[in-house]
This record gives sequence, structure tokens and C-alpha cells, in this order.
Amino acid sequence: MPIASMTGFARAEALGEGRHWVWELRSVNGRGLDIRCRLPAGYDALDAAVRAAVAERCRRGNVSATLTEIRDQRTQLRINSDTLNQILDLVSGLKEVAVAPPRLDGILALPGVLERLDGEDDPAKHMPFLTQRLAEALDNLRAMRLAEGARLAALALSHLDEIERLSEAARGVAAAQPGEIAQRLRQQLGELLGQLPPPAPERLAQEVALLAARADVREELDRLAAHAAAGRSLITAGGAIGRKLDFLCQELNREANTLCSKSADVELTRIGLDLKVAIEQLREQVQNIE
Repeated sequence: MPIASMTGFARAEALGEGRHWVWELRSVNGRGLDIRCRLPAGYDALDAAVRAAVAERCRRGNVSATLTEIRDQRTQLRINSDTLNQILDLVSGLKEVAVAPPRLDGILALPGVLERLDGEDDPAKHMPFLTQRLAEALDNLRAMRLAEGARLAALALSHLDEIERLSEAARGVAAAQPGEIAQRLRQQLGELLGQLPPPAPERLAQEVALLAARADVREELDRLAAHAAAGRSLITAGGAIGRKLDFLCQELNREANTLCSKSADVELTRIGLDLKVAIEQLREQVQNIE
């Protein structure tokens, strides 16, 4: 299954019977699927259809769907005095509330204040046509999200390549740690004891073994390799894998932190820090995958 991004934009125009509508769809990343609809007055019946159509094509993301009705500038309008007076009476009753006075354009935008002299036709008869155009816009949005998802998948794979390369480099450096720990311990003991006789070889071997066990990072490196392989498998399988990849990034970062804290070598610490950078770069891409 293809991988989709949570970012996209689509626009579709609808023309019919001298009317003009515009659908605009915007999608950004989010923890779940959050759908927001902005519809003109009288088109509330479209809300359920919009939400169902978006949920059919999107699994995650903050998706906003806006329908704008563009009226003919030559259309003659009149003010509904009864509705306007009722609104003004309500506003006058709010004088004790510390709010800014209403603006004229805001009052005129309220439903029922402005009426067309030629009469309003029933918006319900346009619903099938508008729903069809919405489906076309959603298909375009889906196509954009899939195209962006393919780019994100390629970037994620490149970051996993870097994580695996650094893990192998860390494995090579870690293999040399026991010998370096023994040499460092002998040198430090020599500086501390001076002319005193050195400790028994058995005792020195015990200390070296204890220090080497504390600095052993093989388990962390094995888990890093396993998590990277799991991430690669998820990307290959595709689908809505964003949450799983985000969890893997947390696990990768935990192992990299442990590796750095257990490191007894400057070079291993440097590799650990590079690992953390590569994991953070992977996480930034994963945050936008559906």
C-alpha cells in the first residue's frame, strides 16, 4: 500500500444554472483525523457528506473543507428589517458586557439579514452536483498526499540507512573497548601506585571485566538494528504507518541515549551523538506521515 503525507491542498469549482461555487480543501498533520467544515448558509446538509467523504480517503490529519458561493455582483439585495431590528435589540441588551460594538459588515453577514430580491432557490437541489465536485477535489487532495508521501518514504529510508551505518560503526568501536579499558586501568593504577607493587593479575582482570560489562553496548546496538529493520519493513508494507514509525523513533532514541551514557570511548560517544541527529531527522519526516 502507498504511503501518504498528511499535507495537501486541492481546489475545485462548480458551475451550474448561473451559480458558482468553489471547494477548497487543506490538510496538515495531526494526531488523529480532525475534519472542519465551513459551509454557506443553507448548505448545512452537506456537513455529514463532507465528513464521510473525507474519512473515506484520509486516516489522519487536520482537514478543513470550505465551500464558497460566489454570487453575481448584479444580484439585487434587500435588508430584512424584521431580522435586523431583532438583532439590534439583542445587541442593545448587551451594553453592560465589556465587548466591542458590532461592525456593520459583521451584522450584514448574519443569516437572514440580507435577502435576494429574485428569491433564493432551494440549496438541496444542488447537493448531488456539489458532492460530486467535492469527491473530485478530495481525489486531487489524496493524490497530492500520496505524492508527498512517496517523497517522505524515500527520505525516511535514507535516514534509516544512516542509522544502520552508524550502528555498524559503533559496533566496531565497541568491540575494541575491553582492551582499551584494560590498558587505561593499568595506566591509571601505575600513576596512582607509583613505586608500589601492582595488584594481582586476577584482581586486575576482575576490575576490567566489571568495567567492560558496564560499558557493554551490544544489546543497545542489537536493538537499534532491530528497530531500524522494523522501520524499513513498515515503509515497504506502506499504509497508515505514521503512528508506528513515531513509536519506533522513540525506541531508537532511547537506545541511542543509553549507548551514549554507557560509552567509555570518545569515538563511540561521537557516533552516538550522530545517531541521535539521524534519529531526530527521521522523526521530523515521520511526523508528517499518515
